[in-house]
Amino acid sequence: MAERKLGQRSKRKRERWIKQYEKQKELRKQIHNAGSDILASEKFLSTKAHIQHGNMTVNDHCMNVAKYSLAISDKLHIRCNRRELIRGALLHDYFLYDWHVGDYAKPYKLHGFYHPGRALKNASAEYDLTDREKEIIKKHMWPLTVIPPKHREAWIVSMADKWCSLMETFHVHKGHGAVKTGITEEKAENTDK
Repeated sequence: MAERKLGQRSKRKRERWIKQYEKQKELRKQIHNAGSDILASEKFLSTKAHIQHGNMTVNDHCMNVAKYSLAISDKLHIRCNRRELIRGALLHDYFLYDWHVGDYAKPYKLHGFYHPGRALKNASAEYDLTDREKEIIKKHMWPLTVIPPKHREAWIVSMADKWCSLMETFHVHKGHGAVKTGITEEKAENTDK
């Protein structure tokens, strides 16, 4: 009797895992279809070298925000432009600097207020953004950005960003740390000796 219950529980657990795996696979497919140019961009890939919250990289954080944005839209049955939602979520933290490093020339201590404008400037220089995508990037830090978003896509990304940031800060979502790149030839030569 106990073995049969254990077997049923294991079967249900396995089925839940498979269902979750398929759901994640579908979300990744949607993100890739809408943002393949962003995902392949050298600058977007460079965000793997910067930590966002906890030990989560900016790159992983943006991917999580895109996934959770889609999940919120689906769960709450919010109709929206999914392509713009995904692209805005991927680019919402496209500020391209390490905000943990103190720098008197570029004070990032007010990063929460400063980075949406910087991310919008960087994204606009590299991509042809729609008005919704611009608003998602510019207003994802509401209420710090003072003026609330107008479009539902911006509201969704703002909610997903806050949720992901909370989970990352408290190490519920764990990353693998920043990818160390840019070893200079001089450093490489010194390590060979």
